Amino acid sequence: MPGGPVTFDKGTGPITKPAGVRQALPAIGVAAFAAFGGILFGYDTGTISGILTMQAFRNQYGSPMPGDPSIAGDMTAGNYLSTGDTSLVVSILSAGTFVGALLGAPLADILGRRWGLQAALVIFDVGVILQMVSTALPLFIVGRVIAGLGVGVVSTIVPMFQSETAPRWIRGAVVSGYQWCITIGLLLAAIVNNSTQTRTDSGSYRIPIGVQFAWAIILAVGLLVLPESPRWLVKKGKTEQAAKALARLNSTDVDDALVRSELADIQTAYDFELANSKTTYMACFAGGERKMWFRTMTGTLLQGWQQLTGINFIFYYGTTFFKSTGAGDPYLFTIASNVVNVVMTIPSFFLMERAGRRWLLVGGAFYMAVCELIVAALGTHYGTSNPAAQKALVGFVCLYVAGFACTWGPAAWVVCGEIFPTGIRAKAMSLCTASNWLWNFGIGYATPYLVDSGPGKAGLASKVFWVWTGTCFLAGVFAFFTVYETKGLSLEEVDQLYLQTSPLRSNAVNQQLKDARTDIEIAATHGKVLDDEAVIADRAKHSVTADTKDASSLEEKSSH
Repeated sequence: MPGGPVTFDKGTGPITKPAGVRQALPAIGVAAFAAFGGILFGYDTGTISGILTMQAFRNQYGSPMPGDPSIAGDMTAGNYLSTGDTSLVVSILSAGTFVGALLGAPLADILGRRWGLQAALVIFDVGVILQMVSTALPLFIVGRVIAGLGVGVVSTIVPMFQSETAPRWIRGAVVSGYQWCITIGLLLAAIVNNSTQTRTDSGSYRIPIGVQFAWAIILAVGLLVLPESPRWLVKKGKTEQAAKALARLNSTDVDDALVRSELADIQTAYDFELANSKTTYMACFAGGERKMWFRTMTGTLLQGWQQLTGINFIFYYGTTFFKSTGAGDPYLFTIASNVVNVVMTIPSFFLMERAGRRWLLVGGAFYMAVCELIVAALGTHYGTSNPAAQKALVGFVCLYVAGFACTWGPAAWVVCGEIFPTGIRAKAMSLCTASNWLWNFGIGYATPYLVDSGPGKAGLASKVFWVWTGTCFLAGVFAFFTVYETKGLSLEEVDQLYLQTSPLRSNAVNQQLKDARTDIEIAATHGKVLDDEAVIADRAKHSVTADTKDASSLEEKSSH
């Protein structure tokens, strides 16, 4: 979209089109601000890691267990949380988010993307209040579940809202901002935990929990002024409002050629979808040339593999793990790993549009596997007896976190946000996000039993990285055979990509789609004066011809 301005004469005076980034700033701003929802996700995830090691929290919710071998040498006085209680406190949030992710679809479809998020924030705040006022573990756990419901809805709607409002040429980078905000939330949690962990009263853990209200309030206020997703408005038959939303997102007015042609594309694609498929949950698993079942399988398993990289072992149990290495202050190591996570997510903004989604996922998985292989080898060979080896182990953990931050962290959300058509996007996204939280719950619950020593526990300690090495390698193989390259395409063109090719050939067809695009933005870079009606007629003719061809192909195949 580079180039100079182009003037449209509507008979009421010239309309000057701002070009390039300046024109797209509102759309980029909307999608970027929506990413703030990731801070809720990241902060809530990161807070519990530090809270579990605070003696005031253990004294309030734990019990004297001097004979439990899993806590031998861990503390010299006070109460303790059993492995079972630790697993429950950490993983129960994910159980709530799993349900919340599924609730995200009806909320997003009925209330819209903006008001669906507002409803999620109310639910989240109720959960935070219950955690703050609780004096017994059962009520604290209920608060975690309810807060998880809100986080689950947010994690479904935010990437979808971003994908539907961001310009196609920067959509990957903008949606990566969601993962970046998750990392910022994790870092903020580590800093707040470090600031309060020396307190001897309940403020040591209640302050970090209460800070979450600030993030919810900021997001709620901002959502009041953002435009609604134009694709949701088209889905609801609110064409005029969709045109106004597109105009706001493109820094222009509703009569602009760019707005009207994009609106025609969205409407044509949605009409074709209604005529040739349903918009139910069952439609997410439909076969045929549109490969809905394949898309759903790709999205749900991609989110599962993201969790199986082992990253939440660091985010949930990082403070405990770093403490077990004896390499230094575990709280400072946790902050350091989160700083790496934040900083190294930034390159993904560039890599997402340059390297593309497909190769970022494949290469990132194999890179992480190598880092985790080294961590596993160091931990297995040296144990905790060699200080230099333990420091090297912590260093390679940070290199592994860096790899996740610029590849699988953002890329999984980007792919899931853009591979589904409008009619089922909310439902399919809810299934993908629910998969993320289901695996999150399973890994969060099982990890203490894998790592801790004692009866009924595996006692793997740092050897657990052998497991993560294997899963990262398999994640790379999965991405190679299932992920399409979607960089630079509109959401409607992504649908065409799935119709025309396979994952292994998607790079070539991606470029063909972009070359064949009737792109009035390209014409604008040459300073051409465009006639709105002619442009829209041409775009509609192109879309209808393509859709008719697809429908005929489907009909011909079904007859055989």
